[in-house]
Amino acid sequence: MPSRQRSFRVEAVVLRHSDWGEADRILVLFTREHGKVRAIAKGVRKLRSRKAGHLEPFTRVSLLLARGRDMQIVTQAETINAYSPLRESLLLVGYASYVVELLDRFTYEEGENRALYRLLTDTLENLAGHPEPTLVVHYYEIRLLDLLGFRPQLFNCARCGKQIQPENQFFSAKEGGVLCPHCGSGTQGAHPISLLALKYFRHMQRSTFTEAARAKIDPQTNREMDILIQHYLTYLLERALNTPSFLRRVKSEAEK
Repeated sequence: MPSRQRSFRVEAVVLRHSDWGEADRILVLFTREHGKVRAIAKGVRKLRSRKAGHLEPFTRVSLLLARGRDMQIVTQAETINAYSPLRESLLLVGYASYVVELLDRFTYEEGENRALYRLLTDTLENLAGHPEPTLVVHYYEIRLLDLLGFRPQLFNCARCGKQIQPENQFFSAKEGGVLCPHCGSGTQGAHPISLLALKYFRHMQRSTFTEAARAKIDPQTNREMDILIQHYLTYLLERALNTPSFLRRVKSEAEK
C-alpha cells in the first residue's frame, strides 16, 4: 500500500459489503494494485448518495481512496463494468456470488496479485456473456486453484506416482489429486471419478478459456464435477461455502 500519498486511485471488484453505523458500509474489495483491501464508504446508505450504485457486489469500479486511521475511505467511485446481465437472472446472481465468495474465502490482505484480479474480471465477463455458466465456473475453479498453489494432480497417481491410465479412477482431497484404482480402492475419503470427468478437468487445467469453452459437458458429468470440486474446496477451506447450497435451491426450483 502506498506510504506517502494521502489519496490514491485503484481499480477494484466489490466482493461484499456490510452495514456500519447509521449510513455507512464496510466494503471488501479485490483491487488490481493492492490485492484484497477493506474500505469504508461513508454515508452510502443515504437516499441521495451518489456512490451507492457503484459499490454493489461483483461490480468493477474505479475508486479514489483516502487513507484513514483503521481502513481506507472511499471518496470517489465510478463504475467500469456492472456486468448487468448477471443481475437479470437469479441463477447468474448465484454464480457471480459464488465466484466472489470463493476468492474472498481463499485470500487475505497480502498485497498485489494481478493474475488473480485478471482471472476474477475475466470470469465475471465470461459469466455475463457465455451461454454455459457452469463451464465458466468450473474453468474458474481450476485456474483459481492453480494460482493459489493448490493445483490438483490429475495426470499421475497422487500417491504412487504412476501415470494415470484411461479408466475410471479415484479422487482424494487429502492426497491432492487423482489416485489410481490400486491406491484409491478402500482409501477413506477417496471419491470415484469417471474417465469423462477427469478428461474435462484435465482439459481445463491446460487450456485457455477459449479452448476450454469448446467442451460440451453433459448434465450428469457436470453434477459429478460439482461434487468433486466442492469436496476438494471444502477440504482446503475446512468449511463449506455458502453459495453452492443457494445455487442448488435455485436450480431445483427451475426444474419444477
